[in-house]
Amino acid sequence: MKIKDNLFKYWVVLSGITIIFLTFGIFIFLLVKGINVISFEFIMDSPKGIPLGTEGGIFPAIVGSLLSGALSGLMGGILGLCTAIYLVFYCYNKRLKKAIIMFLQCLAGIPSIVIGMFGYTFMVVGLDLKRSLISASLTLTTMIVPFISIKLKKALEETSKNQFISSLSLGVSKSYSIIHLVIPNALGSIMTSLGLSIVFAMGATAPIMLTGAVIIASSPTSLTDPIMALPYHLYVLVNEGLSLENAYGTAFVLIILLLI
Repeated sequence: MKIKDNLFKYWVVLSGITIIFLTFGIFIFLLVKGINVISFEFIMDSPKGIPLGTEGGIFPAIVGSLLSGALSGLMGGILGLCTAIYLVFYCYNKRLKKAIIMFLQCLAGIPSIVIGMFGYTFMVVGLDLKRSLISASLTLTTMIVPFISIKLKKALEETSKNQFISSLSLGVSKSYSIIHLVIPNALGSIMTSLGLSIVFAMGATAPIMLTGAVIIASSPTSLTDPIMALPYHLYVLVNEGLSLENAYGTAFVLIILLLI
């Protein structure tokens, strides 16, 4: 038994060290490869050169990624939280509850390119929203809602219900108890899930390349403007072979934003 415990301990430690080294290895690799182009001008300037992207910077792509991530996180957070509250506190029909959870799990397993095609067909073509910030954000929201809902459902279920039950027994309404007792107690888990979902949305390429991202655009001033985004800009730089140095620099900046 002691040998098994030691083997398990060594395996866990080795796995942790491996993950740490891989993470820092990727980070350092991108920094070394892109250090020659990373500068204040690279971060604050727009793409330039012929072909486009071989010179200049990535500022519009940074703004587009931040805006699309924030909007999708806001919309997905509201929908995900409402869905989780309904499943935990209001849905008493077990069959309906299982059906909703199964639907969320199936939606979470759909490839991002399929979600992008749905966004293009329904929002860009069907609703005539064109390639725009709102189209990309709504498509990303569709992608992250299952992730948020499942995470928040678990967080709400694990939150101590003693105060909630006591509140109900004193005649306080369920909605008031949820807003003033349950949500504040689960606020840490809610913010963590929301942050992870925003990072998930900001790093996605397939959904936005069909719904909102373009090769060149200025920083959006309205929801109907097309956007540049770091993942799509990186894809263009690598796929077209425009500038590997700029691609490494873009990847490094993207990772920094995701870590922040």
